[in-house]
Amino acid sequence: MPQLTRSRTSSGIGLGTGLAIVLALLVVRVTAPEGVATALGDTLGDLITLAISVIIESLPFVFLGIVLSIAVQMWLPPDFLVRRLPKSPLFRRAVLSLTGILLPVCECGNVPLARGFISRGLTVADAMTFLLAAPILNPVTIITTYQAFGWNDGILISRILGGFLIANLVGWLFSKAPNPTQLLTRGFARACAIEAANPSTGNRLRRSVVLFAHETSAMLPALFVGSAIAGLIQVGVPRSLLIELGGNPIWSVFVLMLLAFIISICSNVDAFFVLSLGSAFSPGAVVAFLVFGPMIDIKMLAMLRTTFTTKTLAQVTLVVALATMVIGLAVNLLV
Repeated sequence: MPQLTRSRTSSGIGLGTGLAIVLALLVVRVTAPEGVATALGDTLGDLITLAISVIIESLPFVFLGIVLSIAVQMWLPPDFLVRRLPKSPLFRRAVLSLTGILLPVCECGNVPLARGFISRGLTVADAMTFLLAAPILNPVTIITTYQAFGWNDGILISRILGGFLIANLVGWLFSKAPNPTQLLTRGFARACAIEAANPSTGNRLRRSVVLFAHETSAMLPALFVGSAIAGLIQVGVPRSLLIELGGNPIWSVFVLMLLAFIISICSNVDAFFVLSLGSAFSPGAVVAFLVFGPMIDIKMLAMLRTTFTTKTLAQVTLVVALATMVIGLAVNLLV
């Protein structure tokens, strides 16, 4: 009980600190007189704007994901998901990959939803597969990618197939882990164990409110920190350098993956962002941007750290990065 109290206290402190920082940045940006704004410099102004824009873009999906997670944990029967999924691990993960078609939530909202899946009995590998595939295989992302590129250069098909294959590759690899619990942070693993041993009882609405507060206090500090880091790196990396490397069929893939990692833009709108760079970068680089970004970016890693260990995230990042590079280079060879 003292551990749970300390966890809630630290989460509350983290949430309060994150909110205070964001509000302070917003107040400075909105209320600073012209002379003060000039003194602060364009770089600081850009940093504030970029960080806040990432937060504003992500926040609705984070809350939507938390609400869906609560629906899964509190309002569905405990074995509802497990009973309706295929028994074969391979086919079960394939089905979970396609679940994103029914859930138009970007990568931010999928983190709390995946936490709910694990709490409800799905394996860590199953949750990872869903987590990586859903941001790409959701209807909003597919439609916006089609609107941006149509069928040109196979970008849309490559994005859909690439997301599906990489997610299932990662799920298959981590399904071989001898002790899946070690892939999770101690706090989250402990919470899952407590819930499994002593299922919550009582008024579901009240428990839903408590869970909403707990998930919000876990997700929002990570979102704020990740957004601030993404904004800091964006203002520090010259865009001209990225464009200069864009013409090389090999370096362009790596550069746009790096850009996707840095800017941390939502998967529902990233196609329109990269469309403006399409003339300077190869089709394979564009595909790499559209596949890697929704799976791994600064903001996403900060949020995933609430659930998975640093070692696990490093391994996932390495596998996703290598697989994305292979897909991007293959598109450049074939197109």
